[in-house]
Amino acid sequence: MLTACNSNEANPDNDTGSNEQSAPTETVQKDNEPAEESPNRGEWSSLPEYDMIVRTINPKEYTFRTVSDNENERILLLANQYGKEKYKTIFIKNTSRLKIIDVDGAGQLFNEVLENS
Repeated sequence: MLTACNSNEANPDNDTGSNEQSAPTETVQKDNEPAEESPNRGEWSSLPEYDMIVRTINPKEYTFRTVSDNENERILLLANQYGKEKYKTIFIKNTSRLKIIDVDGAGQLFNEVLENS
């Protein structure tokens, strides 16, 4: 019975079990598709929260990606050159409140209402 559960029998040519490792790699690649990201800073610089984001972190080291943008809030993720998410920003539109969160464990870096420009 234990032999039937062995992954090597499902694929006798694969004696390393790497077929189990290939699925997570594909998932990571799909989650970090460049189509969702934009290296064009001009697109992001028009956002009211952009100036405070660049004052809080160095945006040149990160790629912006919009998670959601609706009438109430905009959520952005900033990932490093390897696609690892480092910061999350939440902009509440009706109050102009911006939250910047370090997702690596440092927690909330900024939580204030932005001045109207």
